[in-house]
Amino acid sequence: MQTTGHHHISMLTKNAQQNNQFYTKVLGLRRVKVTVNQDDPSMYHLFYGDTTGSPGTELTFFEMPIAGRTTEGTNAINRIALFVPSYESLVYWQERLQTDTQITTYANRDALHFRDLDGLALVLVNHNSNEAPSTPWDGSDVDADHRILGMATIEITVRDFTKSLHFLTKLLGYSVIQMKPNEALLRTSNDRYSEIKLVQQDGPTQRPGRGSVHHLALRVTDTNTLLAWQERLTEAGFVTSGVIDRYYFHSLYVNDLNGITYELATDGPDFLRDQSVEQLRAQLDLPPKLEAKRAIIEAKRAIIEAKRAIIEAKRAIIEAKRAIIEAKLQPFEELM
Repeated sequence: MQTTGHHHISMLTKNAQQNNQFYTKVLGLRRVKVTVNQDDPSMYHLFYGDTTGSPGTELTFFEMPIAGRTTEGTNAINRIALFVPSYESLVYWQERLQTDTQITTYANRDALHFRDLDGLALVLVNHNSNEAPSTPWDGSDVDADHRILGMATIEITVRDFTKSLHFLTKLLGYSVIQMKPNEALLRTSNDRYSEIKLVQQDGPTQRPGRGSVHHLALRVTDTNTLLAWQERLTEAGFVTSGVIDRYYFHSLYVNDLNGITYELATDGPDFLRDQSVEQLRAQLDLPPKLEAKRAIIEAKRAIIEAKRAIIEAKRAIIEAKRAIIEAKLQPFEELM
């Protein structure tokens, strides 16, 4: 029994508006859903991907306005690679991102490293093909020959390498395609859209904050398969969340012995369950179990936005006062 590739990956952002600007206007992904964290409806949950938010293309973010900085460390998912069609695409993205970073190699591919506004480590890698899990979004100004195709290698650092390697290969059905000292490259079904880079790293555990990864979701076909996975993991001694209905798909969560959180998620029903392709991202979407609470959720969101505006206004006042003080001070050179 195997998973069939990446489904989505979920991160934390401090500011949903800035996050949306970066992933839609800069990276050219489609925002396919604005919903809420179903476990904490006061928190926005944004989904970006291809035209329909196909599995294997989805980057999702939970907004946490009070999130502090991530303290780097081990036992964490710490880098996300995204496929682009060609080496020329990397050159295009160098210019678009206005970066001086050089094109290097990552996971045996030409690569361009960068970070988003929250500090999340991202890398574009050469796919040498236009093949994609689905249809890249054509509603942005990104050149059609250089659009992001989907999720590539996901890098995970762990303190106990053997335990995570065993979990991926013996339980989740991954195969090692390359082994180096303290590092393994794995895939399932020989699919490039399923690749994981597992790296042994000592030191303290990462303290999550803005720009950190919450979990990696892996594809399974349907709910019956998900139930079979629940039984398999339970028999192996792992505690799972049980199957959860997320409305757009069904999920099962489990942590490996290094504390890495994996979600197994079904391919369907998908994001077109309650909207047409044209209507995607048009409003705050809530699953039926939360629809009755829409007024409360929207009121709480309005309070959060008002508090954010107050904080930003106070910050602007502080900056203005600092500018006035600096303008009144003599230049340092004049005091010499």
